Amino acid sequence: MSEDPRNIILLSADALRADHLSSYGYHRETSPVLDDLAQESIRFENAYSASSHTREAVPALLTGEYPDVAVDDGYRLATETVASTLSGEGFATAGFHSNPFVSRAYGFDEGFDHFDDDLHLGQHKLVALAQRAFDKLRNRHYARAAEINERSLSWLDSLDDEPFFLWNHYMDTHGPYEPPGEYATLYADESVSGREAQSLYQRAITDPASITDDERELLIDLYDAEIRYNDAKIGEFFEALRERGLLEESLLIVTADHGDAFGEHAYYEHPRYLHDEITKVPLYVRPPGGRSEVVETPASTLDVGATIEAAVGVEATADGVSLVEELGGDRTVFCQARGEDEHSHLRRYASRTAEGACFCERDRESGTIEFGECAGSALREELEAHVDERVRVENGESVGDEEEVDEEIERRLDALGYK
Repeated sequence: MSEDPRNIILLSADALRADHLSSYGYHRETSPVLDDLAQESIRFENAYSASSHTREAVPALLTGEYPDVAVDDGYRLATETVASTLSGEGFATAGFHSNPFVSRAYGFDEGFDHFDDDLHLGQHKLVALAQRAFDKLRNRHYARAAEINERSLSWLDSLDDEPFFLWNHYMDTHGPYEPPGEYATLYADESVSGREAQSLYQRAITDPASITDDERELLIDLYDAEIRYNDAKIGEFFEALRERGLLEESLLIVTADHGDAFGEHAYYEHPRYLHDEITKVPLYVRPPGGRSEVVETPASTLDVGATIEAAVGVEATADGVSLVEELGGDRTVFCQARGEDEHSHLRRYASRTAEGACFCERDRESGTIEFGECAGSALREELEAHVDERVRVENGESVGDEEEVDEEIERRLDALGYK
């Protein structure tokens, strides 16, 4: 990179798939702000999340380690994040989001000087009860992008000119899709109430076969409108950074933790499979001063941690590579996901190169591996070797028990379709 960044800014969007952004070729202009960012950034055409759902994808993003190392069996943070690394290097650190799965209840506040997860843990009980009641009344499941911006900018303004690491994670593109205000009818013919949107989203998850073609199109219309809203708020955040003179001296990374499906493989939302719809994510890296480039070589969200470490001169500990360096043209990236509930004994893996993908599923109880779609024997052999390596890592790991989750977290998870 042309000069060392003074600050590091990581923006991630929940459930934002790459192929619904106009800078990735989508037919709608859903992302004019990110399209402009692409003109002054390194844009990765083929970037993949390390997993397909938040509980494994965000830990990988923040640590640069595969999920089987980043979190324990209870999905608690099990290794050091870039926040801890940067804190040790003298950076002020802060995180702002409202996803319960990466809240302080799971240890994700470690390394952050300021950590706002939009939950009421540690606050006065009466305040928490009143807030919960109000949230239920207005059908609120997460902090909107405008709120995340306001909170994070307030923190930036409180700093005493020290270098900083800021992570904002936006939930607007996560279901239930309820675009606010004028965005509600941006693509849909009629506005949909919050209750109706939530009911449709939940049914798409629990009974995908019942979703009609018109309902599928409505879900997509609402999702795209959420993208456009989120894009506009990210634009406002960029403008605020420019006004403060912060953008040009910062390394800016914008990505997503995973995507969302709309029936392409007979499911909606983002269950624990590894198809492109839920693993292919946008990825923009803007070094100080900007740099316009499109990279076709496959990239991974694991590379974000390595990029941040390299930017501050820390010896690499992440599994990825720096995204501001030249990537090898024949690179392979890998994804993984644990099975859900009754399939918790399963581990799913995928590998991707410029030529194609390969998928397999391992049964932890029997040790058997079953391969699915695979683009050639060489890629299959490479995935087999990767799985063997992950099994060795798994066997050497100590894991913890999942702790009881706060009542408020349970309510939020239920509203977001996780339960």
